[in-house]
Amino acid sequence: MNVFLIVAGVLNAFVALLHLGCIYFGAPWYRFFGAGEKMATLAEQGSLHPTVITSIIVILLSIWSLYAFSAAGVISRLPFLRLVLSLITLIYLVRGIAGIFLISSPMGRTPEFWLWSSIICLLFGIIHFIGVKQLWTSL
Repeated sequence: MNVFLIVAGVLNAFVALLHLGCIYFGAPWYRFFGAGEKMATLAEQGSLHPTVITSIIVILLSIWSLYAFSAAGVISRLPFLRLVLSLITLIYLVRGIAGIFLISSPMGRTPEFWLWSSIICLLFGIIHFIGVKQLWTSL
């Protein structure tokens, strides 16, 4: 069992649940988590757009959680484990770094959103990286 990848799996699952909360609780949650006023307004208007986008994110994060749990030995081995975990780690790290550059031009979101989401993505990326590095030869 790899503790870092178990933690990564739990974190991915937790964030997926938070996104489900946005779908269920609507505009106030979209606003609180920094999705932008456009998404919040669309949710208030009953548009399916926020639900579809957020559902895709929930599915991706759930899959990422399963891959982390698989590599950690919690569930059965999934296909392309090394490739998928490498891509997940890369996506988190790139998103974390790129987001820092968007603080000064937030594109419909707040600078605080970009700061905190970038810190979270970098943290998730580092946790994934350590777990993957520890298991690299067995993946």
